[in-house]
Amino acid sequence: MISVEEARDRLLKLVRPLAAEQVALPDAFGRVLAEDVAARRTQPPAALSAMDGYAVRAADVAQVPARLKVVGAAPAGKSYDAPVRAGEAVRIFTGAPLPIGTDAIVIQEDTERDGDTVVVKEGAPAGRHVRTAGLDFTAGAIELRAGRRLTARDIGLAAAMDRPWLMVRRRPRVAILSTGDEIVMPGDPIGPNQIVSSNSLALGAFVAACGALPMQLGIAADTADALKQAAEGARGADLLVTTGGASVGEHDLVKDVLGSDGLELDFWKIAMRPGKPLMVGRYRDAAMVGLPGNPVSTMVCALIFLKPALDRLSGLDPASTPSMTARLAIDLPENDRREDYLRSTLARAADGELEAKPFAKQDSSMMSLLARSDCLVIRPPHAPPAKKGERVTIIPLGGGLLAL
Repeated sequence: MISVEEARDRLLKLVRPLAAEQVALPDAFGRVLAEDVAARRTQPPAALSAMDGYAVRAADVAQVPARLKVVGAAPAGKSYDAPVRAGEAVRIFTGAPLPIGTDAIVIQEDTERDGDTVVVKEGAPAGRHVRTAGLDFTAGAIELRAGRRLTARDIGLAAAMDRPWLMVRRRPRVAILSTGDEIVMPGDPIGPNQIVSSNSLALGAFVAACGALPMQLGIAADTADALKQAAEGARGADLLVTTGGASVGEHDLVKDVLGSDGLELDFWKIAMRPGKPLMVGRYRDAAMVGLPGNPVSTMVCALIFLKPALDRLSGLDPASTPSMTARLAIDLPENDRREDYLRSTLARAADGELEAKPFAKQDSSMMSLLARSDCLVIRPPHAPPAKKGERVTIIPLGGGLLAL
């Protein structure tokens, strides 16, 4: 068995960022930039008013009250183009350009209007309520960098930069194949020795949450012909993910059957719980990850291994899974040679500290506990006993943080 860290590093060596494609800005949300993005214009392009009020010469309102002649107006989207002279003011609205000769805005609440005269009751120094040209960004400035997953904020920024199209990485296509005579899809007739499969649907949701495109290949029966036929659906995929059939039983066929059909196995078995029977290699033109059949093992391995692989394919830096620390709410025994990922609740104690409480049962078939978990407590190989109150490393779950 190899370590979790080594397994992750070897998997990442099998994948590379996908090619770039051009998409319209409304379709770029959630995609990963393939190149730096420079502004095509300066924002704002000229000095603008940040408030409704009057554009004035600061020197004219240095002493108040001051009476100024209103010589025109500048609503948003229009401008007052004549120079403003001493003793004059222009009625102005938010977003309108400052008239020539003015350098400050007096907000309307600080004035009284009397026909063509405005009385300024509160002065304004030069620059007050003025958005200078280029305050936000200037033409040619790089404001979005390659390797960034685009948020709604980024889409707004790109729009302001006058970029209607963006170059982004192609979304990874992930073929998902479940195996086993014992499983059926939800809603299908269930035989006396069968169970409902959750792995493929959970993995599809996980893959989509990671920004990739799931391709459901269905369930392959425990025969070589059925498995080969189902695997044909993976043609054109960037990554093939199988669930089940990766253990050591005589019906666990994935390694042998796909091995005779183009699978180049890199490693099999890792020192991890849940998830020991993890298989990684290349199947034809795609990287391949064979996940265990137990539902919790499938999803924990997806988080630890599949997400970094999808990140790299998408053009992101496959950083280590985000973690933090918390206090233990219970004692834990010493660990064996496998790295443990314990499903746990997370609560804030009376003193404000976060406390993690692993569930008493950690059976890898119990999806209900994973759904109720707030975090995974990581127990390194050969970790000594841990007492209540000791700090441990956790991976927080929920809120879409890690798509699990």
